[in-house]
Amino acid sequence: MKEHKQLIEKAWLDRELLTDPATINAIEWVVEELDKGRVRVAEPESITPEGMVWKVNDWIKKAVILYFPIRKMETTEAGIFEFHDKIPLKRQYAEQGIRVVPHALARYGAYIARGVVMMPSYINIGAYVDGGTMVDTWATVGSCAQIGKHVHLSGGVGIGGVLEPVQAAPVIIEDNCFIGSRSIVVEGVRVGKEAVLGANVVITQSTKIIDVSGSQPKEYKGFVPPRSVVIPGSYTKKFPAGEYQVPSALIIGLRKESTNKKTSLNEALRDFDVVV
Repeated sequence: MKEHKQLIEKAWLDRELLTDPATINAIEWVVEELDKGRVRVAEPESITPEGMVWKVNDWIKKAVILYFPIRKMETTEAGIFEFHDKIPLKRQYAEQGIRVVPHALARYGAYIARGVVMMPSYINIGAYVDGGTMVDTWATVGSCAQIGKHVHLSGGVGIGGVLEPVQAAPVIIEDNCFIGSRSIVVEGVRVGKEAVLGANVVITQSTKIIDVSGSQPKEYKGFVPPRSVVIPGSYTKKFPAGEYQVPSALIIGLRKESTNKKTSLNEALRDFDVVV
């Protein structure tokens, strides 16, 4: 691995090395290891009172980026469907224990663990989707995004991808989270384990995530604390043309033990008398 890393780092600085067989082999090795889940773009490093600390392996992300220029466009067919791309599709789902409903697609270089269910959805290269997760209809998992165990990505959820800048963290959804329909999580936002996002919650790095469950508001950016129950909100912001409402995300409480595992979104929100 150390030798492959050195070759990739050199090629990142000098793209002429992309014709070197050893460099090509190193890049292809990384993408194969990503596909099998043996390496990850980001991985948990330690646990603190605030939650998991994640380490970004930027050299692996560099390998994903460098994979594109060494590949040629190819036409592939799946029944009556035709595709024209540089990256092949994942295959051999049955032997990997993955349920794939037509028309679900995943690119080679994305790791999908045993027990994952893919409704008609899309998973991009470099992503990591852990066991028991449901990727529901029209949900998308962007490049290099990290999805934990027993996560439910509801219909139409958009999990953003990130390749550049290479030092940027990917979107991370930790274990046992429930992401409500049409929610969007992008720009390297991390959602702590067992959190629940209601329908239509949109979180970017600039979104104010406001905990309103106590006597005083507490603000976060880029991070949803573990077990948080989150709904869409707004706050008033002054502009030269006047005051307007800007979207935010509101933490209205913590997920209760009674709705700890395999719960529906409605059950989790009912604890707080909220309908979304």
